[in-house]
Amino acid sequence: MNNSLATAEYDSPWKEALDLYFEQFIAFFFPQAYADIDWDKGYEFLDKEFQQIVRDAELGKRLADQLVKVWLRDGKETLILVHIEIQSQYESDFAERMFVYNYRIFDRYRLPVATLVILADERPSWRPNNYQYKIWDSQMGLQFPVVKLLDYESQWSMLESSTNPFAVMVMAHLKTQATHRNPEGRLQWKLTVAKSLYQRGYSRQDILELFRLINWMMTKETGFFNRCSCRNRLAG
Repeated sequence: MNNSLATAEYDSPWKEALDLYFEQFIAFFFPQAYADIDWDKGYEFLDKEFQQIVRDAELGKRLADQLVKVWLRDGKETLILVHIEIQSQYESDFAERMFVYNYRIFDRYRLPVATLVILADERPSWRPNNYQYKIWDSQMGLQFPVVKLLDYESQWSMLESSTNPFAVMVMAHLKTQATHRNPEGRLQWKLTVAKSLYQRGYSRQDILELFRLINWMMTKETGFFNRCSCRNRLAG
């Protein structure tokens, strides 16, 4: 399996979850940003605009990158662009790419750009959070907050009790990684995570959406699972 396919299979469920539950995403991973945003004014995805920026930068398309326009609570008519990155593969020039994205977005919109990063890889020590260079007295750089999904392994009780959809997504992601060569174990965990949807007070529509995303994510790299068999076990 090539890296681009692996990235697509991991990242695409996250991309859809972001589209469906963007406000909950910010609340779960970046509570300070959540408190500063005026959610009553809504938000706007700028996916097409962002893909054009990526093409202009000649950095290639990343399926789970998102560019979102939000309004702040400070009373000003200020707009801020939030760049979200779900990175599931180690990448040596990742921080540089975030820097390029950030200044490309600023150059286009002339608005503040917050780069918010989720690292979904399996390397505990890989935590890039800045890029900078300096020559003589001239200095340029970017620092950005990073959330490492591996850190939630020690917060499993919180994930089990949380009603935020991204607690479920993190559980599914971690167990997908942990059962890389254990299809039966993965099926059991997929059933456990899926059954927990009924205990969190979700609407029927949210249960269906999250089950679809969990099934999609946890079917990665194996044909052992299928939606029908999983539903049969859930019914049992």
